[in-house]
Amino acid sequence: MSFNLDEFFGMNDDSNPLMMLIWILPIILFVFYGQRIQLMVSSNEIKKSIDKLEKFRNDTKKEFIDYLKKTLNPKIDPTKKLEDFFEYFTIMPVDLDPNGIIPKINHLIRSRDDFTRMHVKSLFRDISDFEITKVHNLLEIVTTLQMFHKATRHLYLTAKKQKNFPLILPLQMMIPFVMEEAEALKDAMTALKNGQPIGDGIGPMVVGGMMINREKQKVSFQTVLSKSEYEDRKLLLVKAEGPNATVGRLGEAIEKIFSTDRPDLIIMVDASLKLEGEDSASIAKGFGAAMGGIGTDRFQIEDVATKNSIPILAIVIKQSIHEALTIMTKEIADQASSVRLEIQEMIRDNTQPKQTVMIIGVGNTLGVSQ
Repeated sequence: MSFNLDEFFGMNDDSNPLMMLIWILPIILFVFYGQRIQLMVSSNEIKKSIDKLEKFRNDTKKEFIDYLKKTLNPKIDPTKKLEDFFEYFTIMPVDLDPNGIIPKINHLIRSRDDFTRMHVKSLFRDISDFEITKVHNLLEIVTTLQMFHKATRHLYLTAKKQKNFPLILPLQMMIPFVMEEAEALKDAMTALKNGQPIGDGIGPMVVGGMMINREKQKVSFQTVLSKSEYEDRKLLLVKAEGPNATVGRLGEAIEKIFSTDRPDLIIMVDASLKLEGEDSASIAKGFGAAMGGIGTDRFQIEDVATKNSIPILAIVIKQSIHEALTIMTKEIADQASSVRLEIQEMIRDNTQPKQTVMIIGVGNTLGVSQ
């Protein structure tokens, strides 16, 4: 006796109720529960990322506190005070009337930095300015990772609580970018603790190399100026004061320099985030103020250049966010000499002898002297 499965299930009969149910049931489930199923799948993936963010935050926090205790000889156990620092936040000024908003933001950011620097210094018996800048940057890393974790967790729990699939979609799209930056911040701890140059320091490295054997003068907080010459042009070289882990106060410095020296051209050198598909350490030239950050220093430079009708040229070295925040790669470091040649070409093409050119190295000058 032969046994036919097709006959048992009635597959040869299109009107078989069992087969109709088998075909229709998934459609019914998708129509009525599709969003919920999608929410469950998306939630599981996002939950894994949030757990990873929490681990990044905890690991960097422990690494930071261990570094302070073992290396910098604190007066007291800094753990409690630092836990308070990790929860600090910044409220941006009212911008209903945008006129005058930049000075307000500038004052707020400067006050926050001064406050943090003062309290870091109070934790230790003897701490150098170099170490203060390192601790300040390490503190920013832990605080940023904590903010990433809290913000993503809030969106995730809210969507899950309300069983709201559309609410989780923005988080699903955003989480890969958050994780990319979070991993870069976590890996940046090593370079900061050891005082090693990072990818973002390529601008200061280029200009710092042009300052060698030149007299330096401090023109604003953690910012230095040197004067040089190239083919009968006067050069004003500006960068943050290395080897501190600082970006300086370039906007304030440029305003002060303009009161005594008026350049005919400004060239800004900075790292730039590359687009997917672009080569790391590739060089690009353009127009305008090449500078990231919150924008106050950039505004000051653009403002003084506009008032004096001075063109601004930019040269950038492309890199990923991970390369920008971690130990500088050999490929990026090797481009310093090439960038200097590009700067010399810019000077020859855009100025005449006896004119003045200001060259600004933008970026964190950790481990990069001048």
